[in-house]
Amino acid sequence: MKIVLSTLAVFLLIGCSNDASTQNKVVEQKSQVKAETKAEVKAEAAKKAITEAVEEVKDTAKEVSKEVAQKAQEATKEVKEKAQKVTNEVKEKAQEATKEVKEKAQTVTKEVIEKVTEVTNVLKQEMAVSTKDGAALYKSCAACHGVDASKVALGKSAVIKGWSAQKLADALNGYKAGTYGGAMKGLMAGQVKNLSAEDIKVLSEHIAKF
Repeated sequence: MKIVLSTLAVFLLIGCSNDASTQNKVVEQKSQVKAETKAEVKAEAAKKAITEAVEEVKDTAKEVSKEVAQKAQEATKEVKEKAQKVTNEVKEKAQEATKEVKEKAQTVTKEVIEKVTEVTNVLKQEMAVSTKDGAALYKSCAACHGVDASKVALGKSAVIKGWSAQKLADALNGYKAGTYGGAMKGLMAGQVKNLSAEDIKVLSEHIAKF
């Protein structure tokens, strides 16, 4: 707009006067118009350059923001994957440890039960009190062996007085199994066939006391 007005002013001046002063003013006016024109051109160029620079900065910022967002997503994904992997490994280790503990606990429990059972059986054997009376059982033997087991039964057997409880038990069990005895073997087999292992033990211990 300024350029147009200045140009009109120049033409008006030229049309109104032809003297030297007017011509000088015209020249000056032309120079001023050219200067203003150059200034406006430079201003427009500068404005355009600034606008382009701003747009470029905006584009660059968008690209950077996009790249940063992408990197952040990739980093987040990687962290999640690693966290999941660690979690899975921890779970797996925990399951293995739990399984191992259970197996060891079962083994120990089994061993403890076996030991307790073994000890209980031993205690039962050691603490067992027979309901049988050794003296009562010997009554059927006294007729042949004597009241103190000092007689030779039927004139054929050995004197059993002074035998240990173990030797007596072995003999009685042998008679019962048919693996022991000489002349008295047949007779004694019938005498001991109804005796239990406990009966033989109690009877042997009783005779050993004579």
